[in-house]
Amino acid sequence: MAIIGFTKLEALFRKAASLDIDKGHAKEITDIIEKKLVDLLIAGERNANLNGRDIIWEGDLPITKGLQETIIAFKKLEEEIDLQDVLNYLTTIPPLKYPLDAELEAKLPEITGAILVVMARIMKEIDEEKRRVNHELIERSARIMDLTL
Repeated sequence: MAIIGFTKLEALFRKAASLDIDKGHAKEITDIIEKKLVDLLIAGERNANLNGRDIIWEGDLPITKGLQETIIAFKKLEEEIDLQDVLNYLTTIPPLKYPLDAELEAKLPEITGAILVVMARIMKEIDEEKRRVNHELIERSARIMDLTL
C-alpha cells in the first residue's frame, strides 16, 4: 500500500504547484517520497544514537529551515495524509533499530506531506510552464531531492 492514495496525491500537487499527475506516475512519485521519509528517519536514528538515546525524537531528524517552512505550507493546504497509511508503509521496510517517539510518530503525516510539497515545487521550478508531470520531470526532481534532503 502506498503512503498516499492517488486522489489525495493529485489534489496535493494541484494545490501546491498547479501540477496535474497521471495515475501512471503516482507510484513513481510515492516511491520517491517514501524513500526520502526513510532517509530522514535513518538520519534521525543516527542522531539519536550519537546523543546516547535509544528512541528517535523529532529533533533528531535533519529538518532544515526550508523543510520546516514547507511543513507549515503543507498544513495551510488543508490536505491530510493518514497516519495509519504512513505507519503501514513503515512496516514494509526493514525496521529501524530504535523506535520513534510518540510525538514524532504523530508528526509523520505532516513531514510526509511537506516532502510531497517540496517535490511538487521543485518540479514547478524546473519548468514553470509545464502543467502535466512526466517521467523526466519526476526523475529530475528526484535527483535534486537526493542532493538536498
